[in-house]
Amino acid sequence: MSKATHAMRRLAVVLFAASALASCSSETSGPEDAGHAASSSAGLPDGRPAHGEQLAQAKGKATGQSCIDCHGADGNAPIDATYPRLGGQYPDYLAHALQAYRSQDRQHALMTPQAADLSDQDIADLAAYFGSRPGQLRDLHGVN
Repeated sequence: MSKATHAMRRLAVVLFAASALASCSSETSGPEDAGHAASSSAGLPDGRPAHGEQLAQAKGKATGQSCIDCHGADGNAPIDATYPRLGGQYPDYLAHALQAYRSQDRQHALMTPQAADLSDQDIADLAAYFGSRPGQLRDLHGVN
């Protein structure tokens, strides 16, 4: 494949992703919304990172583990290579994943029971906390 073709395909992917993200965002509708973040695509209340940090450190009833026990401090040091890094991840992605575990649409031996008792506010807070952490996520740019 020529460099020009490769560049065009990459541009098309970026434009598609930007378009998809733009369609998921919502705009504020009036003065009563002033100072508030736009609603998440997960339909959740605004997340509170400080509360999310407390939740991330709390032991869950289902497994006796906290988020940081498995995903590490700031979500960047998982205890197993198959566990995802959460730090710096998009909060909406994290919120959708936790909602899917809670509803059992997404299954995992540990995460499904851990998320079962989370409220919408808990999910928003956890997503805001881990999303605000320094990220170690990388894209696949330059990977063949």
